[in-house]
Amino acid sequence: MGSLKPSNDPITIGQVELLARQKLPSQVYDYYASGADDQRVKDSNTADFDEVLRDVSCVDTSVNILGHRYSLPIGIAPSAMQRLASPGGEKDVAKAASSMGLNLTLSSNSTTSLEDVIKTLHESNGLKSGPRFWFQIYLPSNLKLSIPLIRRAEAAGYQALVLTVDSPVLGSRINERQTPLVLPKGIELVNIAKSHGPSPGKPSFNRILADARTKQQYDEGLREAEGKANNASLTWDSTIKFLRQTTNMKIILKGIMAPEDAELAIKHGVDAIIVSNHGGRQLDCVPSTIKALPEIAAAVKGKVPIIFDGGIRHGSDILKALALGADFVLVGRPILWGLAFKGTEGVQTVMNILERELSRTMALAGTAKIQDIDASFLRRSVEGRLSKI
Repeated sequence: MGSLKPSNDPITIGQVELLARQKLPSQVYDYYASGADDQRVKDSNTADFDEVLRDVSCVDTSVNILGHRYSLPIGIAPSAMQRLASPGGEKDVAKAASSMGLNLTLSSNSTTSLEDVIKTLHESNGLKSGPRFWFQIYLPSNLKLSIPLIRRAEAAGYQALVLTVDSPVLGSRINERQTPLVLPKGIELVNIAKSHGPSPGKPSFNRILADARTKQQYDEGLREAEGKANNASLTWDSTIKFLRQTTNMKIILKGIMAPEDAELAIKHGVDAIIVSNHGGRQLDCVPSTIKALPEIAAAVKGKVPIIFDGGIRHGSDILKALALGADFVLVGRPILWGLAFKGTEGVQTVMNILERELSRTMALAGTAKIQDIDASFLRRSVEGRLSKI
């Protein structure tokens, strides 16, 4: 983070992260901040953004995604266990999203019930006039365990189901293997606790499996999980068919990193895809998402919305992602830093920083509308890095 200094009135995402790091226990900060193995992918997600005149008196940052218009092309990515960052957790994040009219995806591994989170929309906007929330899910080996949860999300009013497809097993997260993450007393994964959540005071089955030192240990752990661990046998035909038979929500796949998979997603009728490498937390030798994006956009050809996830820290990052083919972006870790810094107000601070930076970048780049942003706004610098005009 260079020469950044903490400030109680932060004006950059880096300053918000510094404040969050001061407040969070080291184990919690490491859980949110860390990637897999040597963390090369997590770091390149952010670093690779550095590789990438008209009337601008009235800049319009609004965008339409899945039939709903938002004032910003920025949504809040699903992040687990937010009550570790702040007592209000997911509810505080939802309040910020609701008050600012922003899209939010709730993690199924949240520490607040999906019903309580979506109540914020009823309380402040009403579902018809407010933003749309989406619900993220991992499918367990026993698919039947997921059906009640999916139907609860639909009944509560979530617009879309976001299936994470890059986690048949958890990545090698060194800090979590050395110090297993166990939820403190009074906090649990309330949405899945009764069906396939971890036992109180113990790591989840997926975390136990991630630290297996031998094949025998892994096989024994898998048997003990009894169908509650992440499903490693999902296929295109059976999985999408199962979801369509279970819910009327829109289906979004999160974790697409190859054009071939994007084409298969379209072939099987999904409503949108999310280009994501799980924040660098799964496989530490894949490309950054900003480098994977152009090929995927070329394959999709506008047939479904492309949502981008990974490494957004500046408004200029958003413009670069949109210029390379994204229709919408998600922000993950900065939201957690804002939440740890000052709850709902901290999350609003993060989104206000990004809004001002995006609006300013658009004006300086000479575009007044999101829809006008394309690859012509990017040039190669002398060093070969992507940069704005």
